[in-house]
Amino acid sequence: MSNKSPLRLVLALVAVIALLFLLLMGILLTDTLVNIWHNLREASLWLQLAVASLLVLFSLFSAWLVWHILRPGARLVEEDELAPMDRESLDKHLETARGQGLDTSAAEQELRKLERRREAGKIHVALFGEISSGKSSLIKALLPDARVQTHITGGTTQEIDAYRWISPAGDELILTDMPGLDESGGGLDVLARQEALRAHIVIYVVDGDLTRTQAEELKTLLKLEKPTLIALNKIDRYSDADLELIRHSLQEKVDQLGKAEVVPISTAGRQRVTRILPDGSEEQVERETPPRVEALQQALQRIIDSHGDTLESLRDSSVFVLVKQKLNQQLQVHRREKAQQIVSGYSKKAVAGGIAAMTPGTDILIQGFLATQMIKDLSRLYDVPVRKVDLDLLLELIQKRVRKQTTLLLAIAGNALKAFPGVGTVAGGLLHAVVYGFLFDALGKSLAASLDSRGELHPLQVANQFEDQLGEDIKASAARYARLAFQEARRAGKDG
Repeated sequence: MSNKSPLRLVLALVAVIALLFLLLMGILLTDTLVNIWHNLREASLWLQLAVASLLVLFSLFSAWLVWHILRPGARLVEEDELAPMDRESLDKHLETARGQGLDTSAAEQELRKLERRREAGKIHVALFGEISSGKSSLIKALLPDARVQTHITGGTTQEIDAYRWISPAGDELILTDMPGLDESGGGLDVLARQEALRAHIVIYVVDGDLTRTQAEELKTLLKLEKPTLIALNKIDRYSDADLELIRHSLQEKVDQLGKAEVVPISTAGRQRVTRILPDGSEEQVERETPPRVEALQQALQRIIDSHGDTLESLRDSSVFVLVKQKLNQQLQVHRREKAQQIVSGYSKKAVAGGIAAMTPGTDILIQGFLATQMIKDLSRLYDVPVRKVDLDLLLELIQKRVRKQTTLLLAIAGNALKAFPGVGTVAGGLLHAVVYGFLFDALGKSLAASLDSRGELHPLQVANQFEDQLGEDIKASAARYARLAFQEARRAGKDG
């Protein structure tokens, strides 16, 4: 008989018992439900309604609980950050930022720039789009005498260039040619997005179907109610029938994102034609085709005429959003710097606590208290409420992961201490102090990163990040806290 036969018999027996148990539970549950149903049928109407209401409430609560557990974490940039806002709301944000000691100079500079543009009274139109979509060529088509550098390989627009244009209706416009998205490795994307928010109108230039990135950019602009035109460029490549299909398909996708008109254009092109020579022979030659931007000029004028009373307020609202984003960026920088200080401070306290512990077990009490305080301080910094159940669960998960690696952690701490002479007599205490130092460092960094990205405390995610953090820089961290522990031990010896 095979050696595996007894194991198979045991597994089969367990499976049979489990199936019988499930069958029994099913019978009992069915019998119970049938009895309840018969009893309810004989009960009064108010009791039936009460039981039905309780069942509905229980089902709704269960669904909410499951959603609450499984829902995705909060995003770094919340949806309402892109919602249009007024000056009164912005002033409150500014006042709060100043009260927190944040650097508001960038936000205030943005407001001064807005005031200068108001006083100038010109309509700003930003040409927005990905690299090589034809933005610079479009300006050249609208302003033939303007000095615009264009190049077939794309990527020539490295900074923002502004051009004055008088529309056929006599309106004075400032056309802004911006770096293409993903140009120079994406380093200029922020510059382009910010200028798009500062403009009254955006012309989003594309040369085909929308990519996922383009759709996201458009969604952001249209959410801000920014008057936007989609310029479908390079239409000379298509027949009239194909162009209409492409335009219709693109318009349908744009309509799902917000309100914007798709306008076919051709900034410049080359066409192959057949030329008949004097001797009757034929040859294929290429010739330049004139730009076709009249439809875009007309659509732009329609926006100016139809939004005459609201262009300023819509532009101001999107600039206020830009200012708010800059304030949020400063808040994020402030929090990260402050979080680093908190983590460093508690890590040093953990090292000192490990050395100062006089009796066995007291170091555990010290570290548990310090860990609780560090979690609370970091959560307070990020304005995240902490429930005791989440705090206890996080500490429990961290302890489990530490217990699995205790031997390894002590070995790494021991290797780090070998760089310091004369630690033999206090190596035991120093070992634990070093371990506590880099454990607090890893926990603090993991918690701060989670609060920064998700905006709420998720114990399991923090515990997983903590494990990853230990694996990434544990040796460098151990060396740093070994030096600190050695210095602390020497200081404590002198004080004694």
